[in-house]
Amino acid sequence: MINDIPPVVPPGRMAALPQPEFTLPGGMLLRPWRTPDAPALVASYEDPDIRHWNRPPRRTPAEAEAHIARYHALWQTEEAAIWAIAPPTGPALGLIGLADLDLRGGSGEILYWLLPAGRGAGATVAATTRITRWAFDELGLHRLRITHSVHNPASCAVATKAGFPLEGTMRGALLHADGWHDEHLHARLRTDDAPA
Repeated sequence: MINDIPPVVPPGRMAALPQPEFTLPGGMLLRPWRTPDAPALVASYEDPDIRHWNRPPRRTPAEAEAHIARYHALWQTEEAAIWAIAPPTGPALGLIGLADLDLRGGSGEILYWLLPAGRGAGATVAATTRITRWAFDELGLHRLRITHSVHNPASCAVATKAGFPLEGTMRGALLHADGWHDEHLHARLRTDDAPA
């Protein structure tokens, strides 16, 4: 019976699009990852906050370069859309993306992290807001979600400021280095009002 329901986003639609680039308020860019950005992936493991909340693997520079190539492949296979958050002339300082994409069902999950050098200027909120607009208006998704540990108030603030209201708490939903964490679930629909 589900095959009688047309897909929300037709297969091949995302892969046919070039990955866009965006300029954020304040001058930061969202752009595809590049090989020279590999040190940012290596550094993401070294930052204790990113390591705790996002659980990135330890990577050598060569492994980071291979992972950047995988980001480009995930776009083509329509499994994920991953951008670098970067200054106009420098390497990446962070990551934002859409993962767990279900184009047939019209949903995905926003994930993000930012190295200390990029924090404090609202770049993550601006990036989340911009990627949300693209996902709804250009790609055609219906629902986006953000999940994070209940002990991570910074991520909670990003979700709320970007217009993702809290829907509930998922008990024991994600294993961190210090044990199982309850997770907040924030979500937004294409039909919701944009944040002020």
